[in-house]
Amino acid sequence: MKATYLLQSFLGVLPGGAACASVTNFTINLNASRMLQLISLTELPAQEEYPGLGASLGIDLNVLKSLQHQWTTNFSWPAEQAALNKYPQYTTTIEGLKVHFIHQKSGEPDAIPVILNHGWPGSFAEYVPLIDPLTTVATTSNGTAVSFDVVVPSLPGYAFSSAPPANWTLDDTARIFNTLMTEVLGYNTYAAHGNDWGSTVAYSMYDQFNTTVRAVHLLGIPFLPLSPEQFPDYNITLNEDEQFQESLVLAFDAGYSLEQTNKPNTIGLALYDNPVGQLAWMGEKWINWSDPRAGTPPSVLTHNEILREVSLYYLTKSFVSSVFTYAQNSGALKSTYSKARTDAPMLFSSFKWSGAFWTEEVVSWVGNLVSYVYHDFGGHFPALDNPPALVDDIRQIADYWTT
Repeated sequence: MKATYLLQSFLGVLPGGAACASVTNFTINLNASRMLQLISLTELPAQEEYPGLGASLGIDLNVLKSLQHQWTTNFSWPAEQAALNKYPQYTTTIEGLKVHFIHQKSGEPDAIPVILNHGWPGSFAEYVPLIDPLTTVATTSNGTAVSFDVVVPSLPGYAFSSAPPANWTLDDTARIFNTLMTEVLGYNTYAAHGNDWGSTVAYSMYDQFNTTVRAVHLLGIPFLPLSPEQFPDYNITLNEDEQFQESLVLAFDAGYSLEQTNKPNTIGLALYDNPVGQLAWMGEKWINWSDPRAGTPPSVLTHNEILREVSLYYLTKSFVSSVFTYAQNSGALKSTYSKARTDAPMLFSSFKWSGAFWTEEVVSWVGNLVSYVYHDFGGHFPALDNPPALVDDIRQIADYWTT
């Protein structure tokens, strides 16, 4: 696959006859020695300063100690790096930014191109469990045959994509990712998926580039969830599962978001060369935003996965630029709902422990909603927390795919 892709790049064309921007083959090659040295040197308190609090006021000390111990004894960055390098990776330059991405093709002539957009504190690695299933021919619940050409980029400022200018927004990211799919990779039309900030990117692609994005699958929408007081105004009555999801929204601690929105440089520089500090800051989110059953099938969100994600942030020195996403997009979640400028199908998946919640009716306000699926297993990172369910939901795109 790599040889074919590089030959096509050299000739300046890709399947479909589109002109190709310069694309460079990419292999991850990061040295973890300094990270491991700093982890070993970091001294944590012998015991909780205020015992009995558990994780109620932040990450539990014993959990952090356990993760630190695993990082230095049972975690192998070379093994994780080798696993990631099994997938074909590339970089290209768009609008002056280096963009890193995985491009795994199915080999089927009628495969649907799909771009998978991650958020914070995730990365492109979050979607690795989805790549092989999505590129394999399968059938939807309606019997439609489907496979995908999968593209997984790193957001600007994350991992191996360069940091964007100070005034960069997620709408800008949507624009360069549309360029990636159309002008660089040569797809005339494609589908988009997104989670967390990636949902905002995918929705923006769906809204802005409505002749090329012909379907979208989302785990969130860029609009503030309704408050309990607002539901009666729209004659919306929540069932028991929805009431539980709404309770998580009400209990959500947005303190980290306020810090990253208002003082990203402070938290970014404070933790810049502190791997255990980054683990405490991001690991808390990975644990608290996931299904409590994380790490048990079908979840693959183990502590090892958390360590891989944090290692990727630390080793690529992308923590500072990643938290700037919040300051650059302080108004990304809108209070006024509006419809996307497209008739393309929109699919939505809701996972019980996500911490973000919009009812089916509310989601229908912002696009051509054709599918809304609820799952009682999984949280904010379903590509890791319940990959089989997410794969099935993304495959449903094929039931509505027209170009």
